[in-house]
Amino acid sequence: MSKIGVIGGSGLYEIEGFVLKKRQTVTTPYGKPSDHYLLGKIGKTDVVFLPRHGSHHNIPPHMINYRANIWGFQKLGVDRILSISAVGGIKKDLKPGDIVILDQVLDMTRDRKSTFHDGKHGVVHIDFTEPYCPELRETLRRAGTRVRVPVKNGGTYVAVEGPRLETASEIRSFRILGGDVVGMTGMPEASLARELEICYSGLSVVANYAAGIRKRKLTVAEVMEVMKETTEDIKSLLSETFRLIPDKRRCVCGEALREATI
Repeated sequence: MSKIGVIGGSGLYEIEGFVLKKRQTVTTPYGKPSDHYLLGKIGKTDVVFLPRHGSHHNIPPHMINYRANIWGFQKLGVDRILSISAVGGIKKDLKPGDIVILDQVLDMTRDRKSTFHDGKHGVVHIDFTEPYCPELRETLRRAGTRVRVPVKNGGTYVAVEGPRLETASEIRSFRILGGDVVGMTGMPEASLARELEICYSGLSVVANYAAGIRKRKLTVAEVMEVMKETTEDIKSLLSETFRLIPDKRRCVCGEALREATI
């Protein structure tokens, strides 16, 4: 039976039908994860939640222990992860409140520990042509249709270091490069999951227009307000996704390390 991991905010734990079994602390070779993991069930599906920034939202994006978080999921037997994040909309047709099923990444981060492979057991180059699991992406799309939650199917996530917000010039550059949304947590989550052969899909909520799109100051308050307004849609989308995910994986994520080591 598949076990699904969810990385996101605390409000997601209140999904209708979620039965909490226990809170579990996980020890990893890479230090402490962001918080304890919440283990439970939705129907027959085993679900594991983790608040990316900690339960009190006290861990900034550049200080999240991404390796420990993803390793902890693997240790708990998770083979699929759904990641929820707030982003800024780069393209003008992406407005606050829109939900995007991501399909590509531009990684602009700098100082993050972004791999489990340090050369001790060979040099590893994973294929990252499709950074998000196509099977999970299609399941999310179908779930959105079934529960009538509008989603944008496809979008390129520009991952930046943070914790500051971006300049207007940076956003113009990202748009030229093909970026659709910008955020601070999508990498190295996605690549670390691939290294552990875990399916990973990104679901982003456009919380604000990125810098320079609108002629006014960006504030954290507006981000939090939009995320609050979309929480029910995200919970409905996730709940239906859990019901639709097949027991057995048919994607190639579980074979990511095959022929990847020198």
